[in-house]
Order: sequence, then C-alpha cells, then structure tokens
Amino acid sequence: MRFMKRLAVLGFACVTSMANAADSITVYSYRQAFLIDPILADFTKETGIKVNLVFTKQGIAERIAREGRLSPADLVLTSDFSRLMELADKGLVASVDSQTLAQNIPANLRSPNGDWFALTKRVRNIYSSKERLGPLDIDYEDLADPKFKGKICTRSGKHPYNISLVASMIAHHGEADTKTWLEGVKANLARKPQGNDRAQVKAVKEGLCDIAIGNSYYLGKMLQDPKQVPWAEAVNINFPNQKNRGAHINVSGMALAKYAPERENAIKLMEYLSGQQAQQTYAELNMEYPVKADVKPSKLVASWGDYKADELPIHKLAEYHGAAVKLLDQVKFDL
Repeated sequence: MRFMKRLAVLGFACVTSMANAADSITVYSYRQAFLIDPILADFTKETGIKVNLVFTKQGIAERIAREGRLSPADLVLTSDFSRLMELADKGLVASVDSQTLAQNIPANLRSPNGDWFALTKRVRNIYSSKERLGPLDIDYEDLADPKFKGKICTRSGKHPYNISLVASMIAHHGEADTKTWLEGVKANLARKPQGNDRAQVKAVKEGLCDIAIGNSYYLGKMLQDPKQVPWAEAVNINFPNQKNRGAHINVSGMALAKYAPERENAIKLMEYLSGQQAQQTYAELNMEYPVKADVKPSKLVASWGDYKADELPIHKLAEYHGAAVKLLDQVKFDL
C-alpha cells in the first residue's frame, strides 16, 4: 500500500512538473531585461504563463541555428529590423497567422508572410545645435548640401540604424543617386564616423559639429541621465522630410522561433505585446513610438511634436540592405 501511495505521489509530482513546464516560455532577447521585465511581469500576472528571459548582445541567430530542433527558444525579441531580417533569412522563424496581430500592427510594420512583427517605432532624426543653427526644416537629402560641410556627426555607416536609412534612400531614389548622396554626406562630416547616437549629440554640445544623426528615443534617455542632460538640452530634435514622404523609421520587433516548444503560449505573448497595456508601457519605459495606432506616446515624447512617418513597408528595407552595404563600402564612408 505504501509503495502504491509513493507511486501515486511521484506520478502527481511528474504531472505537476510537466504542467509547470507547459506554463512557461523561453524568450531570447536582444533587448535588455530592464526594458521589458515590467511588461513580461504583467503578462505573467494576467495569464499565469512564466517567461524565462535570455538576454544577449549578439549571436542569437547563430545560437538558435546551433541548437536546431532542440532549441528551447519560443520567441525572439530584437532591438532593430536587421536582426529580424537575419532570423528570417536564415529560416529560423515560424510564420504566425493571428487576427489580433493583424489588427494591432499596421501592414507596413509586419512581414507579409507573418515571419516577424514590429513592436515599437523609432525615428531616425536629425539633431541641430540650438545655439548655432536652431530648429531646422530639413530633409535627409539636405545632409549632402555643401552648406553643411564640416558640420555633421554620425556613428558608423555600417551600423544597422544607418544601413536602414541608406536602404530607404535607395528605395526612394535608386542606387546611383543614393551613392552621390552618400558621397556628399561624407564630404560634410566633421569627423570620422564613431561612437553611438548619444556621442553625436555630445559632440554637438562640445562644438565639434552642428548636426547629428540619431534615433528619437535617445533624446529621452539622455534627459533621464543627469550627466547627459546638458547634451540633450543643447540640441533641437528635427523630424526630416515632413513636407514630402515623411521621416524614416526603424523598428524593434518579435518573431516566433521555428521550433518553439510552446508555440501556443508564445503567440499569446506576441498578441499581448501588441496590445493596449503593453504598448503603453513600452511607450512610457523606452520612449519609443507605439505601433498600435490608438496608443499615445509618453508625455515627454509627445512634447517633441507630431510627425509624419515614411510609410515605406519595413520589409522593403530588406530588399535594399545588401545594396546599402555595397554603397557604403564603395564610398568608403567610415574611412
């Protein structure tokens, strides 16, 4: 009898263990934990599904490919579109057909095949010195104008944010005109491309240049850091191309892993991340623009004013990614 009771207890323990395992999912993330932990905690509270977050700065695609069918990854969160493209190109994602995702995320911000979905938008802005230039009505094309010679700072042209911008220029103008534009921008640089987006704004504050290229949310991040507040306060944030196609945007996003062990629960998280509460939290925590149309940006971000966004489908950037890298090499942009 004792033996039978022990078997029953062991059996119950096994079933309980399996149930617990089924109520958790594993997320591989390029986004740092502090940026998304509050959102994941709310998801767990609402659904009872625990989220195991695995953060890394690089190499997620290689890791999933190496793990193959035994990969524990259910969902991948990325900090830019190029990472989503890499996962899709290597066949490491699974297509998702979800009415909720289709309703919450505009068509130009998701894969036509359901391979990936945007979660937030970030504008590639042009910052100008308040002291020396003031606010500008400016287009990306104007960065090649000789009047800005020796006045522009930017990070490496090979950074995903800039490759994406160059790809959008090719989509709108073709390779030949974009190459001419890149040559003009290079001729106007105040220094060799270096540092991150914040470093460019710092350079404006220090008088090394008058114009900096950088993502919108970095301004909010700098205003939260006492040491960097003077940098942020030294510039105006300008939304480019407001009289024509609109400002270029990049996205953070998500993709279902190809061999997701907990596919159903992973899709529940994807739908949750596209919903009202998560989108609002994203906006407040990260100072990025929500993809869900009826969710407003944070008060700080809203204070920068409304803007017109380029509606070029994000997946089109993938088509011109290789050409963008080729042109950057041809003009030796970083040298």
